[in-house]
Amino acid sequence: MKNIMKFLVAAILLLTIAGALALPMKAFAAEGDGEKTESDVAVEILDTKDTNYRLSTTAMKALAAAIAIGIPAALGALAMGLGVAKAVEGISRQPEASGKIQSLWMLGMVFIETVVIYALVVTILIVFVL
Repeated sequence: MKNIMKFLVAAILLLTIAGALALPMKAFAAEGDGEKTESDVAVEILDTKDTNYRLSTTAMKALAAAIAIGIPAALGALAMGLGVAKAVEGISRQPEASGKIQSLWMLGMVFIETVVIYALVVTILIVFVL
């Protein structure tokens, strides 16, 4: 079971990193037979001093906010689930230690939730301040 969880976590991290690295690849694609690529259109918009460039800035803010809250929330949920599983397993093995296990489990949940709340604060700052 531990090996499956380690493999699952490693696979999720690998896919996340591969996806993050694959996002900008379209910008480096070879140009076709005179067609304008998305990067050419973005450069033209910025060169013409048009106000449509704000759309790309808004899109980048949305992407940054999604990453800033998505990854910590997903990993926090995974950590909480593992914490609950281990706490229940520990209580089932030693019912007399349930009070200590519950208090330490709750302290761990508070720390995990604190990290997710910090990520939420950063996301709010990205969306509304930057």
